[in-house]
Amino acid sequence: MYQNLRELRILRGITAKEMADTLKLKTEAAYYKKESGMTKFSLNEARIIAEKLGMPIEQIFFGHTVSCNDTNGLMGTGCLGS
Repeated sequence: MYQNLRELRILRGITAKEMADTLKLKTEAAYYKKESGMTKFSLNEARIIAEKLGMPIEQIFFGHTVSCNDTNGLMGTGCLGS
């Protein structure tokens, strides 16, 4: 799910263990579950990751397009599938 996050982390030479420690997760596996999308990141965790990577949170976690289902139709005609 967060392929971009994985690529950014690896590109910067940051291990999953280091990210787990940064987020105060008990295990590296707990981080992998989040990075793979099995478990969601909290907003605070996303903020910490963005700071660690030195990037805006939007660039890491949010794509450029969303579907109407993702926004419950709040995007009006600007969302995919309208």
